[in-house]
Amino acid sequence: MKNILAALLLLAALPAMAATAPKPSIASLQQLPVVTLQPYDEAANADAQVAAAFARAQKSHKRVLIDLGGNWCVDCLVLTNFVRLPEMRRFMDAHYEMVLVDVGRFNRNLQIPARFGITKRLEGVPALLIATPEGKLVNGDNIFATADAHSMTPQSLAAYLAKYAD
Repeated sequence: MKNILAALLLLAALPAMAATAPKPSIASLQQLPVVTLQPYDEAANADAQVAAAFARAQKSHKRVLIDLGGNWCVDCLVLTNFVRLPEMRRFMDAHYEMVLVDVGRFNRNLQIPARFGITKRLEGVPALLIATPEGKLVNGDNIFATADAHSMTPQSLAAYLAKYAD
């Protein structure tokens, strides 16, 4: 009885199961079609965009994915074009309210990561902040996982995105 109770307590403490990662239609990122070269709007009001994403998330009950990056960044372009693949777009639309925030050369819109306690210089981009609709960061220990996106496999990128989906 004691072992069963311990097992039940352990199961209750585990985080909810992540979503199943979609199978990307490409085998390597060299096959990735380049749809956009300027995904980050340098003139956008990042605070308003993030607030709108959280407002949508409150209604849709999806997580908010804030993609911090810059148009100069190869890894940012890889990730942006990757999530535009049809199967990834369907997955992202089902699980996330996504917003792209231009951080320039690590000198713009830094108030966005600061909201989540990230006040030191960003270690790289794209940096993904994934939060609940209430604003709780769920990937705080792993926000720079895609900063080397060009060297990842399509399936590992999909798995990372699925890991934090609700």
